[in-house]
Parts: sequence; C-alpha cells; structure tokens
Amino acid sequence: MPTLSLLSRMAAPLLAGMIMLATASCESVDDDRIPYAEVHLTFHTVGDWNIYGVQGAAASARSYIFNSKERVPSDFPYTTLDRTGYGGLLLVTDILGDLHAYDLACPYECRPNIRVTIPADELFARCPSCGSTFDIFQNRGNPMTGPAQERGYALKRYSVTSGGATEYRVVTR
Repeated sequence: MPTLSLLSRMAAPLLAGMIMLATASCESVDDDRIPYAEVHLTFHTVGDWNIYGVQGAAASARSYIFNSKERVPSDFPYTTLDRTGYGGLLLVTDILGDLHAYDLACPYECRPNIRVTIPADELFARCPSCGSTFDIFQNRGNPMTGPAQERGYALKRYSVTSGGATEYRVVTR
C-alpha cells in the first residue's frame, strides 16, 4: 500500500503539469496572418545605424516603409535590394535593449496600409482601425486588447542579425 501512495503523490504533479501545458497551448498566438512579402533592410555601417537605427538603451522604436508610393524615413539610404515587408517594418529595442522587428501591418486587418503606431509616451503599438494593442517592448508583439487579442493574432516577427564585413545590422524574414 505505501507504493500506491508514492505513485499517487508523483502522479498529481505530473497531471498538473500536463494540464498546464495543454492550457498554455490553447492560448498560443498566430503571428503568421500577414501575407508573405520580402524583407531585407541593411544598415551597412555603424554610422548608418547611429543615424537611422533604433536609438536608446531600451523601449525605442522606428518605422521603415519603402515602396513605390512611400519612403520612410525619407532620407534613409534605401537600395534597390531593400524590402520592408507587407506593411513596413517596425524596429524596436525591448526593455532589456535587445532588438526585435515586426511588420507594421495589423494582423487583424491584414491590409498593408493599415499600420500600427506607437502612441506618445506609451509602451505598446495600436492599430488605428480596429483599436487592437500589441506588446512590442516586453512580449514579442503579442496582442494585449481588441479583436487581435480575442483571436490571438500577434504582429508578424522578423529577424535582426549582425551582418558580415560590409553589413552592420540586417533585418530579414
């Protein structure tokens, strides 16, 4: 009988862990709603980064849009190889100073011209159309409120890497 007691004591934490895992997987987010679009933005030198990159140790952000109708920032040295995704790029440093990149298009609206913005003095991005908010500085673009949160639609994430000999930072898919 003591063996049964030991097994039941071991089974309870195992069962609790399985329930937590199953519950957590139900709350996953979809960061793949934005249609495929090429992403490649290069900061060739430290100087380019200092002028056009994300400045500040933490919670800094900057948008990049390069298409036939728009060029943001207007003086960025875009090349013919640069691509800024479906709705544009949002480059941020999180609260620890780590770099992250997201597509500017709202994943609920799924239109390239409906882009999230960061309200002044706030630590989240907001869609001007549906009102959804996204945690861009602490939780990797996950939805916080609005229809995007109700459906589990996160901002599309991209990679930021250190470049090679002729590239300081590169944002890609």
